[in-house]
Amino acid sequence: MSLAWKLFLSYLIVIAVSLAVLALATAFVAPITFSEHMRGMGGMMGFGNRRNADENQAALEAEIEANFRQAVNSALLLAAGAATLTAAGVSGLISRRIVRPIRRLVQASNYIAEGHYHERLSDGQRDEVGDLTRSFNRMASALAETETMRRQLIADVSHELKTPLASIKGYMEGLQDGVIPPTPETFQRVHREAARLQALVRDLQELSRAEADQLALDLRSCDGKVLVQSAADWLRPQFEDQGVALLVDLPVESVVVRADFDRARQVLLNLLGNALQYTPTGGRVAVRLACEGRIAHFSVSDTGIGLAQADLERVFQRFYRVDKSRSRAGGGTGIGLTIARYIVEAHGGRIWAESAGLGQGSVFHFTLPIA
Repeated sequence: MSLAWKLFLSYLIVIAVSLAVLALATAFVAPITFSEHMRGMGGMMGFGNRRNADENQAALEAEIEANFRQAVNSALLLAAGAATLTAAGVSGLISRRIVRPIRRLVQASNYIAEGHYHERLSDGQRDEVGDLTRSFNRMASALAETETMRRQLIADVSHELKTPLASIKGYMEGLQDGVIPPTPETFQRVHREAARLQALVRDLQELSRAEADQLALDLRSCDGKVLVQSAADWLRPQFEDQGVALLVDLPVESVVVRADFDRARQVLLNLLGNALQYTPTGGRVAVRLACEGRIAHFSVSDTGIGLAQADLERVFQRFYRVDKSRSRAGGGTGIGLTIARYIVEAHGGRIWAESAGLGQGSVFHFTLPIA
């Protein structure tokens, strides 16, 4: 049964109950009350002798009661007809306002199920149906964005795989044709490209686990100062090779955080490596730790290429690169910051980026809870 008919039947049920109550009141309550009033009136009017008065009063009461019942029944029939017509009109108007948007929702949902994610509905109504329509539009937008990200991910992964595979194939063909000599340097280049492929696959697996909320965390009480110093010491030789200064600013007091040491260190290594990649020779990178109430605040600042306002949120998207002209061979897999975001959020922390603009360096912050 359609919603329109259900609305109409609900109105009819209300009318029927109302008429039943009126009919019962007319059949039982009204006659008793009416007879009492008539007897009172007969006593005041004084019909002849007592017997004739009683007979005349009874006859008058019977006739008036019969006419009264007939008039009330006629009125009830007219009221029932008018109420039915009114119910039909009202239910028609209301059902059009309710059923039509629902039918459009059904039609639009079928389009989306077929892959047409651009489908949207007008949300002019300011009621529950309008709220449902707006929720549907938000869902459709989210699905469209997810589909766009899926296609972009496939394109990005294909591009990331194509470059090292093409390089390896070129070297192997050159070796087979004798164009490239089989020197240790040649094999080292092939090994480097294979290592890039291996790193990409490893990071993709890590990203897949992170997006599925399957990151295994071994949460323990860790010394934040040791965490920062360990990451800085690990990358210091690379900073020295590229001529970039690495500064470590730690508080005097210990800052004990509740975190997975290896995962938190992975975040710091990622941020430091990213800062080193985009900071030219002679630049400076600083890693800092501060305690702010029940939060440990880590930050990595650099004097590198900086970030535009539009890049501040997008840098944490997978495969997003700020410098489009930079060779992919000179960078990482492009999903390190995405993995770092998932790791920090899995700890209950927050990660964000700040920059005064292009050419003015950038600062990456993240927080971890105090143990």
